[in-house]
This record gives sequence, structure tokens and C-alpha cells, in this order.
Amino acid sequence: MNKLPLSRNPTIRTPTTLSESIALEPIREETTFRQENALVLFSSGQDSTTCLAWALTTFGSVETVGFYYGQRHDVELKCRDPLLSTLRNLNPEWSKRLGDDHVFDISVLAQLGDTGLTQDVEIKMEKNGLPNTFVPGRNLAFLVFSAALAYRRGIRHIIAGVCETDFSGYPDCRDNTIKAMQLALNLGMESNFVLHTPLMWLTKHETWKLSEQLGGKSLVNLVIEQTHTCYIGNRTEKHPWGYGCGTCPACDIRAKGFDAYINTA
Repeated sequence: MNKLPLSRNPTIRTPTTLSESIALEPIREETTFRQENALVLFSSGQDSTTCLAWALTTFGSVETVGFYYGQRHDVELKCRDPLLSTLRNLNPEWSKRLGDDHVFDISVLAQLGDTGLTQDVEIKMEKNGLPNTFVPGRNLAFLVFSAALAYRRGIRHIIAGVCETDFSGYPDCRDNTIKAMQLALNLGMESNFVLHTPLMWLTKHETWKLSEQLGGKSLVNLVIEQTHTCYIGNRTEKHPWGYGCGTCPACDIRAKGFDAYINTA
């Protein structure tokens, strides 16, 4: 891990209400961020890889952050370095902009209770209507640690691949949750972070399409061959859309999105 330089901008205005925080988003599309840096929550999955490509196209410098939280599919961490290396080779401009990668151990999350994402148990729906793969506080913790890192690195823009279209219903992926977190992080760190969620209103089909728009078929092939989505951690069964068990909720959403993408191409 690199030594983290302390850096912050004391002149940045911090929003003090939820409405002010929401007013910061969405950022106007014509705004340019080529002179600014960003931090991407990168898990080696399809969504975070697409978000990383989006960030590399949008910002002048991009760093990545990932987490080990006791996930049963920790194979995603092994996909990390090869995936980043291939991304660099896809585009010389991306290679120039892609900076340091950071990985943190927050496995205490798995100690708080069993879930289908942290224990070898059957994946099923709970009485509250959420799948047992929901890890309470996971994405909230990701954002807190990412903002703490961004604060120390002098980074204002934080990108997360959450969405509330084709998703499993996790409440910490919803737009209102992200806006509330933006407010809390800015107040708690006296900063002016902007949480970007490029996929928030995209279907999985549209996420595949966005990958093609950002990096052509080469990026689509990288997503198929090198990203990992499967909750079970299966990297032996190959499908047209990539590797996975083919039956868990993550594989199901990814497969259906790929079918729609192929059939409308």
C-alpha cells in the first residue's frame, strides 16, 4: 500500500441539507472533468468494470479501490490485477490515466452474521422480501472507506456501480440511499464529494451496450472473459456472457441482460 498524502480543499462548500446534496446530482453532462481525478469502487465485476471504463473516459486520473469482506466469491480479488492490466492495454489514454489500486480488508462484516454472500448456504429469499445475499451495511461501508481514502488522496469524485433497475433489491443500491450517503460523507468529512452512479437507471442490457460504446467489442470481450459476477465464485463454467454457475441471482441478471444485448445489436 502506498503512503497516503494528506490533501483537502478547505474552500469547498459542503451541502448542509439532503435537498442541497441531491441538487449536486446529476452533474450536467457537458461539464468536463478532464482536469480532475476520481476513485472507482472496483470489484472486478461487470458493473464496476464498466464504471471504470466510464471514469477513464471522463476524468484525467483514476484510482481504484476494492474490499475483502469475507465474500464467498473472493475469486473476484484474483481477477483484479489481470483485469486492470488488460484495461491498460486496451487504450493508451486509459493506461495513462489509470493510477493506484487499493484493496482493504473489512472482513469484520462477515462476523456480524451469516448471509448467502459470506457463507456457503443456499441462496434464497427472506421474509422481508430481500435475498439472503444482502449483506447489511456492505455498500454503506464501501462508501465510507472509499471516501476516507479519497479524502487522503485529494480526490473529490467517487464512482460506484450500483443501480436500481436490474438488481436484487438491495436497499443500499438505491438512488435515495446514495444521495443520503453523499450528504452524510460531506458533512462528516467537511468535504464536497460527488458520488457518481453511471448505471443507476440502466438495465443490464444497457450496461452491456454502454461497455461497447466506451471501449468497443474489445471491452465487451474483456467483460465476458475476465470480469467476475457469480455469487458462488464459479470460474469453471463458461457461458456466452462469461463465467459463473448460471443459476444464482447475479448470473441470472447478467445472462438475461446479455441475451437482450445480443438480440438487439
